[in-house]
Amino acid sequence: MKILISGSSGLVGSSLTQLLNYNNHEVLRLVRFQPTTENEIQWLPDQNQINLSPSDQIDAVVHLAGESIADRWNEEKKNKIRESRIKGTKLISDTISQLEQKPKVFISASAIGYYGDRGNEILTEDSAPGDDFLAHVCRDWETACLSASDNGIRSVQLRFGVILSPDGGALAKMLPVFRLGQGGKLGHGRQYMSWVSLEDVIHIIDYVLRTDTLHGPVNVVAPNPVTNSEFTNTLGRVLRRPTIVPGFLGQLATSVLFGQMSEALLLASQLVEPTRLNDSGYNFQYQTLESALRQILSRQ
Repeated sequence: MKILISGSSGLVGSSLTQLLNYNNHEVLRLVRFQPTTENEIQWLPDQNQINLSPSDQIDAVVHLAGESIADRWNEEKKNKIRESRIKGTKLISDTISQLEQKPKVFISASAIGYYGDRGNEILTEDSAPGDDFLAHVCRDWETACLSASDNGIRSVQLRFGVILSPDGGALAKMLPVFRLGQGGKLGHGRQYMSWVSLEDVIHIIDYVLRTDTLHGPVNVVAPNPVTNSEFTNTLGRVLRRPTIVPGFLGQLATSVLFGQMSEALLLASQLVEPTRLNDSGYNFQYQTLESALRQILSRQ
């Protein structure tokens, strides 16, 4: 297939591009700079521009770009998080809807932040959205795909959980602390973390590209979520390091460092099931946290 990708230089996008190239797909990259190769297409979402003509032929689009949420939030940062997702998604959705030969599938990133802080409630793709900042962003982010689906393009919104990789995301930030033996649970530790390995993420995207029965929201999480306490203990065991820092100290440190972001990402509880992936027959490479962490960290 000829596949157009945004966010191709990010954690997920760079690994996905390698997999798609390995599988002999033709990958086109949306870039914000002046293109230097024939597989680069410039887009300027702030100016509502993509350099595609109506006659361009693309088989699939994978949209992963968006402002990083891993930082302290103020109103300016929150606006960037929101605008980068909604504006960029709508631009791509509207543009591909106007192509003479429309792509077969439009895959757009979303997140389990859609559900908000839900305690021990089991969450599937049919669960109602939450009512906090990230939940509102995710809801509007997914709505921005409507023009594509309204024009007959199979549209899939991937609700990513906590993606585990030593090269970026939450795990990369945790590893230096835990390797020093200064890791510990956050708060009471009973909040659920719905995780997924980066390796499964890229194979899930490849699977969704090829599985015509999948459309709408899809939870991209492993089948066995864990509490923060379980995550902490498992990571400590794999690293052979103690994890005895009291929860209130961990919560205080993250609140000081990250402010409101820590409440939304690190202290919120989301017990999410990958119902649609399971029903469609996807086989996870890593179903348990310990097997995932041992494999991931064996490469370090």
